[in-house]
Amino acid sequence: MKLYFVGIGGIGMSALVRYFLSKGDDVAGYDLTPSPLTKALTEEGALIHYEDDPELIPEPFRSPDTLVVFTPAVPRDHRELNFFIHQGNRVIKRAELLGDLTRRERGLCVAGTHGKTTTSTLLAHLLRSSHVDCHAFLGGISNNYQTNCLISEKSDYAVIEADEFDRSFHHLSPYIAVITSADPDHLDIYHTAEAYRESFEHFTSLISSEGALVMKKGIPVTPRLKEGTRLFTYTTGDEEADFWGDHIEIREGHLFFDWHYPALDGQPAGSLHVELGVPLLINVENAVAAMAVAYLCGARLDELSQGVASFRGVYRRFDRIIDDPRCVLIDDYAHHPNELDPSIRSVRQLYPDRKILGIFQPHLYSRTQDFYREFAHSLDQLDEVILLDIYPARELPIPGVTSHLIAEAMEHKDVVVLPKEGLLPHLRSLASLPEVILMVGAGDIDRLVPQVAEEIRQRL
Repeated sequence: MKLYFVGIGGIGMSALVRYFLSKGDDVAGYDLTPSPLTKALTEEGALIHYEDDPELIPEPFRSPDTLVVFTPAVPRDHRELNFFIHQGNRVIKRAELLGDLTRRERGLCVAGTHGKTTTSTLLAHLLRSSHVDCHAFLGGISNNYQTNCLISEKSDYAVIEADEFDRSFHHLSPYIAVITSADPDHLDIYHTAEAYRESFEHFTSLISSEGALVMKKGIPVTPRLKEGTRLFTYTTGDEEADFWGDHIEIREGHLFFDWHYPALDGQPAGSLHVELGVPLLINVENAVAAMAVAYLCGARLDELSQGVASFRGVYRRFDRIIDDPRCVLIDDYAHHPNELDPSIRSVRQLYPDRKILGIFQPHLYSRTQDFYREFAHSLDQLDEVILLDIYPARELPIPGVTSHLIAEAMEHKDVVVLPKEGLLPHLRSLASLPEVILMVGAGDIDRLVPQVAEEIRQRL
């Protein structure tokens, strides 16, 4: 089988590339710029180039029998994509290919505005480190496995991060689905909060009648389940659900909590005292959900306890790059106000007596226009803020929408707005290193993290 990926270096696309390479298929593709991920894919056997030119498509892949996969971020006037369309190749979205996989395997599909990458990666780790095992197609690089794709020789479970952008998750056929949250996002696609939430309700209708929905208690989604599909809720804190976590305690940099589970398939209800390997309060809720699904899939209690304790998190999900008493550098993917706010609060909880500098790169003009006040409110929790220019991704600029919108809406004014190339000179101009630096955003701010880390190490 020959597959050509347009946008091959995307985090979701690359997981599929790795899956088909592992099966011995021929894979090639285009991406806009080289990256560590495209370099790794090349080393694993993919043929990749970085100029949109049909003449550069390798000859074996130019035939009409090549399956072409593209990401919605690719513009409609992309020359290579249009070459294949006009030639009559089968051209499908990434989500359609994932959908094919969920009909071959038992898909464990994790959806939500935020929390889905950590939850799906932890779920994959729990199953992988248990006797159950799984495949996994993740939206981030697992720090446990240094990859976003896991292949199993014995399991028919497949953990899949279900992306709501462009209604992509409507192509899936989940065996078990998780919904972590449904806070309005991608309003350039959905236009209204009601339409956004309705898309999650439609997603629930796709779950197998033999499967289950595991949904955070209290989110404004009314499930539309097939007859036979089971519904489980989860939560944290004092309120109980089918699965819940409480007695959360942080001791000397370690986090512990009690995980409660219901009577199920003849087994009694009970609780399990566990340590969470990534000791952040924002991850307790994700852990409760991931443990619930792993338990429904047959993982034993002792395997769950060992798995959650050995979890090492996800690249760019609250990733501590430097952990020195003089300066801490944390890299995080948060790009929605409801992700940014708990990320900043978690830093405050971990370092209550330290001065914190936040470096934030807004993602998308439309999201900035919709949520600049909420971003400003979250960023006001920091001592100092550097706002980088907006990362456009798939969008053209919107008149009047810049990072200055956020800066002007902030109550405290210890904030500067800089282009990316101005960040390092600004940091070098500071008389002393900040005690804690939090770098956040979903664009290309991650390319700056190694440079900032090197600057810090030279000054420590």
